[in-house]
Amino acid sequence: MSGELPPNINIKEPRWDQSTFVGRANHFFTVTDPRNILLTNEQLENARKIVHDYRQGIIPPGLTENELWRAKYIYDSAFHPDTGEKMILIGRMSAQVPMNMTITGCMMTFYRTTPAVLFWQWINQSFNAVVNYTNRSGDAPLTVNELGAAYVSATTGAVATALGLNALTKHVSPLIGRFVPFAAVAAANCINIPLMRQRELKVGIPVTDENGNRLGESANAAKQAITQVVISRILMAAPGMAIPPFIMNTLEKKAFLKRFPWMSAPIQVGLVGFCLVFATPLCCALFPQKSSMSVTSLEPDLQAKIQETYPELRRVYFNKGL
Repeated sequence: MSGELPPNINIKEPRWDQSTFVGRANHFFTVTDPRNILLTNEQLENARKIVHDYRQGIIPPGLTENELWRAKYIYDSAFHPDTGEKMILIGRMSAQVPMNMTITGCMMTFYRTTPAVLFWQWINQSFNAVVNYTNRSGDAPLTVNELGAAYVSATTGAVATALGLNALTKHVSPLIGRFVPFAAVAAANCINIPLMRQRELKVGIPVTDENGNRLGESANAAKQAITQVVISRILMAAPGMAIPPFIMNTLEKKAFLKRFPWMSAPIQVGLVGFCLVFATPLCCALFPQKSSMSVTSLEPDLQAKIQETYPELRRVYFNKGL
């Protein structure tokens, strides 16, 4: 072994304490940094090599601790934690801000006609389906048929919900009408995420002990994981969809937007983007990525298996997804 770094830095875990909200926020501000999507394949592969080599005890000469952590976070931003696969670019959490600010800004600008609502809600739910699949928990592969069925059911249910809520805009004030896209997104998330991750609810997700030893698969753990992700995603969307309507409602009464109405969309997109830069990592940080639950909350057969092998074990751990 060569190099200046000690061999015992635990890069399997985040750099910051994940038992605190501040530690998780620091972690996710790094993982969701939009600049990560600009990294080349060569940079991603180099980061992966550094991380894999270090785990094998191979340390390149001159590698510093900060460079190691930077490589670890580049790796985490682009590769799935369970499968190790390179994630779809637009499905990575680092793509959330630029993608969501564009889609959400357009949803909130073009909400007055049914065709516009249908188009942007379909775009939004298709994007969400990609994100939900990319950030799923577990390493069991989905078949093409399972993925297709999940996508169709998730997007159809979510778009239908959005259209139903949009019908209410005819009976409310313009300001209230601007909040309908948020209500639609919140309701759609409750449909899209469980449907895109329905296989986890059927067969379960891997649960481990504190040291990462796999104990089995649990559907109860999947339910907790998906519930936490739904809550995070709804709250993630809230600032970007709740604050700009008040600002836009005021701006549209001013002479500037009456003279340049085409500026409405870019201003809305910019406002949403500003909110998402902070909302995305802070809402990801609401729950630990490595979530846990009591052994007594697992399925009876899995409880029995664990108690037979590890009678002292009280909690199990799992990747909740994002």
